[in-house]
Amino acid sequence: MDLLSGFKRVEYQVQLRRAHHLPCTICIGTSRMNTNEIAIAGKTSTRVSLGVLIGFHIVACCVSLAYLSRGYGSYHIYYDPALLHVAIATIASFAILSYLFLLAPFSFGYFLGFYFYTMIVGYLWLNCFSRFEYNHWLSGVSAVGSTIAFLVPSLFVTSPVQRRFTIGEAIFQRAPTIILALGAITILIAASYSFKIVSLDEMYDFRKKINIPSPLIYCIGVTSNALLPFAFACFVERRNYWRAGLTLVLLLLFYPITLNKIAFFTPTWLLVMAVLTRLLDCRITVVVSLFVPLVVGVVLYAVLGMRDTRYLDIVNLRMIATPSNAMDIYNDFFFNHPLTSFCQVTFIKALVPCPYAGQLGEVMQEAYALGNFNASLFATEGIASVGPLLAPIPVFVCGLVIALANRFSSGLPPRFIFISGSIFPQILLNVPLTTTLLSHGAAVLFLLWYLTPRSLFASQSESPLQPSSIGGPEGRLA
Repeated sequence: MDLLSGFKRVEYQVQLRRAHHLPCTICIGTSRMNTNEIAIAGKTSTRVSLGVLIGFHIVACCVSLAYLSRGYGSYHIYYDPALLHVAIATIASFAILSYLFLLAPFSFGYFLGFYFYTMIVGYLWLNCFSRFEYNHWLSGVSAVGSTIAFLVPSLFVTSPVQRRFTIGEAIFQRAPTIILALGAITILIAASYSFKIVSLDEMYDFRKKINIPSPLIYCIGVTSNALLPFAFACFVERRNYWRAGLTLVLLLLFYPITLNKIAFFTPTWLLVMAVLTRLLDCRITVVVSLFVPLVVGVVLYAVLGMRDTRYLDIVNLRMIATPSNAMDIYNDFFFNHPLTSFCQVTFIKALVPCPYAGQLGEVMQEAYALGNFNASLFATEGIASVGPLLAPIPVFVCGLVIALANRFSSGLPPRFIFISGSIFPQILLNVPLTTTLLSHGAAVLFLLWYLTPRSLFASQSESPLQPSSIGGPEGRLA
């Protein structure tokens, strides 16, 4: 009876305070408890969804490679049903490592790390069926070790650095417009050297004829991969959609100049990423950005077979399978040829003797006749430079570089980081890190992240019109 009467007294007190619009400690405590429970439930739900999605993605990668083996044997992509049990055991064991993606928060390293994880899944599958004669066991273990060495710093080192130099908020407000002007000037100058509208099938024939000065090539890489995507992300955050659209138009104009597939697809890619990050958690968007295109290709092959392979060629083969295939080919080549000891890096080649006169992509073209076969840091800074046994060491150093990028971007909205950096995971799947930092403008983007005033986004989040006022830091309800 005492307990019942106590509850009645509490209920009477709550009603009395509500009637007089007085604060109620019990109500506030209950509200906070409910909010915490909702937040915990939301995090759990996101992790479950993410885990299931990653599981399906891994299966789709393997199915896609099995399909590709039927029509792309010339690319050294093979499949043998007799070895399927070995491949399943290998991939299932490696899938355990994907648990790290359920624990880590979103960062640029998370974005890039998942793309590299997908690449290694593909390589481990190909390694089980490869017909090249090299130490497949050592190379497989090296690939797993390199993945761990890269993921640990790139996923979990995200603390902010002490920012000694920043851009004032008033100046930064003008920066995206200045970038648009620089982009337009770069396009006009570059177009005076080369501007040809051709189909994707014909671009390789005309690309050989392009003759653009080296300094201008660097400007094109920095502008198209770093500056304009950064400006686009700024305009999206401000909801200045007209200027965001103008940015996409400028980006599209780089395709007739460079005749490059990334330049052709960059505007569409940025637009899709902007929409997806508006609707989904950034970590889920990372997985979806690979999983959905991959599954579309698998479904098209199941329906059409090899009758129409245009989509399969561009997405399943070139975008997703080729980086994995490059690791198989680089392992084979450098098992029988001298290592580079990093002499493929231009400034190092000028200081030390190098067994290869041309770039690694050209060397692979001469050896395998598969085109200018560039590859990721796992194959170049890793396998080609020091061999599979020591490859995890330089890959770990590369992971530390990406961790520094995480620290430079710490405090910025996840969606802003995602959109502004969304081109570089695609580039880094096929280009060494050293080249990407300088020639493609990654270092410039990292510097822009460092200089961007955090107060700008803090003031935006306080506006009642901003989506972050009703949701989490990514503009969605938890």
